[in-house]
Amino acid sequence: MTPEQAANAAKPGLLELGGAFSECPQTLRRARRMGLSGWAFYVAGRGGALGDVPAETAAAALGFIAPEAVADGWDVVRQITTPGEVAATALQECCRWGAEQLDGFPRVTRLVELARRIVQAADPAGMPLFAAWRGMPTPDDAPGARAAVLLHHLREYRGGAHLLAVRASGLTPLEAIVAGPEGEAGAVAFGWQPPYPPIGPLVRRRLWAEAVTDRITGSAFAALEAPERAEFVGLLESASARVRAAAAPALRA
Repeated sequence: MTPEQAANAAKPGLLELGGAFSECPQTLRRARRMGLSGWAFYVAGRGGALGDVPAETAAAALGFIAPEAVADGWDVVRQITTPGEVAATALQECCRWGAEQLDGFPRVTRLVELARRIVQAADPAGMPLFAAWRGMPTPDDAPGARAAVLLHHLREYRGGAHLLAVRASGLTPLEAIVAGPEGEAGAVAFGWQPPYPPIGPLVRRRLWAEAVTDRITGSAFAALEAPERAEFVGLLESASARVRAAAAPALRA
């Protein structure tokens, strides 16, 4: 498995596990206790790693969220607390989720080891959110907590790489979203208002951007040997399946 192939194969697991804590009901309850909506907590929980910067700066780093939607959440947060404080709380929730969901994963220590090597090898140039998150100390040393934080780092790493690739392709973030698998529903979810651009002329550029994203992120996967890259992808798939299986009874209840 080449580094680029590993980066592509790891994408589903990183997107699922790296952001799962932000949708966890306990995380949303924590947001409400702070007086924040889930959206405000999400926006500041990610962008707040940059510190108490203007909303425009946070929107530029987040990239795929409509600037107006970022500003809405950012302004609410700044009336109650600081974006940096929300990011610190989000990191605590990431650790809590990881300890609860991944501590029991049989190979969590190996997952941590491989993920850490990829994170350490990742070049943060042009990826301020990834660099900011990587610079925040992890407040919990439980294996599951460390795994969740490292996977969140890798999720931000891929997100930053994809934003660079999208802009290099000539697409705007909105164009990349509507040309993607979620289409206009994805645009709505990230706060973009219609009218939306026609998809047809955008698809080939988006496919090119995906390939470039794999190329950029693959450079960090080169820190692992080929068998280790395949092992890491397998661990992500197993951990994702375990988390989904644990959530299934709650969804049926």
